[in-house]
Amino acid sequence: MSQRPVLGIIACNRTIGTEVAQAVVNRYATAAMRHADCAALIIPSLPDHMRAAEVVGRLDGVLLTGTPSNVEPALYGDVSEGEGPFDPDRDRMMTELVEAVIAAQRPLFGICRGFQEINVALGGTLRRDTSASDELLHHHAPDGVGFDGMFDHHHKVDLVEGGLLASAYDARSLDVNSVHYQGIGALADGLSVEARAPDGLVEAYSTRPNGAPLLAVQWHPEWAVDGNEQSQTYFHLLGRALRGEL
Repeated sequence: MSQRPVLGIIACNRTIGTEVAQAVVNRYATAAMRHADCAALIIPSLPDHMRAAEVVGRLDGVLLTGTPSNVEPALYGDVSEGEGPFDPDRDRMMTELVEAVIAAQRPLFGICRGFQEINVALGGTLRRDTSASDELLHHHAPDGVGFDGMFDHHHKVDLVEGGLLASAYDARSLDVNSVHYQGIGALADGLSVEARAPDGLVEAYSTRPNGAPLLAVQWHPEWAVDGNEQSQTYFHLLGRALRGEL
């Protein structure tokens, strides 16, 4: 049996009972393992006890997931307090991971918070009004909607002609779920826009900073991925990247 590639998935610090645990929501791991056809290992966000560079060389790629916590505003030059919850140890680990993955020429993929934090790690900024600005669509369902209902909130994104996603989907646009209060402010230098919402907000980007692909999306392709060919395509791209085929 041929050995499958191994994907590293960043963990969050979450309180379970009375203790803090390293946690990854199952849907990210199972979507990747099924539809990228890979094995997976969890990367703990414990930067006081390990360095990202210690593990990246043993992985075929890394996925930065979504999570309820937000990136600390100070990391993108905003002096305001922002709105939590925050996970400073994940912030530190993801910053190290982005640097180490690029240096090791490994693929790097991001979803939701992962999309936002890669942009920040590379020098970009965030805006925190994506569901409160009159200039933008509402990028999150109204308050009071149940958890599943949040993922029923959709809008269109326009794919950039000639981009990786436009080629993969052979389409000009997609209908995507939208579950975020924050989004891209200034896009980091070197990132190429892959998709925009109708209000102009960047919803996906890509680059090849050191030869290996980097691809991140603001929406949640891992949500209800089974039976959804559009969502599965994102993980098919991940699987190709892990095998050096993208």
